[in-house]
Amino acid sequence: MKLASDWKRVLQRAWSIRLMLIAGLLSGLEVAMPYLDGHVDIPPRLFAALSGLTVAAAFVARIIAQKGMSNADQ
Repeated sequence: MKLASDWKRVLQRAWSIRLMLIAGLLSGLEVAMPYLDGHVDIPPRLFAALSGLTVAAAFVARIIAQKGMSNADQ
């Protein structure tokens, strides 16, 4: 396995990376919910559903050409 030569640019611009970070945040919030003990009135499986949808969107974003990300745009 080889690291992409423009990995810093990918981390800054790729929507798939942004969406995976959001999914990670949602998963963390789902874990933290029991510790908020009634301070937040959100359905218990909402974060899991949102996280799953965000990961699915990240997969789609990963395979779609994104403006400013292809070698032709350099």
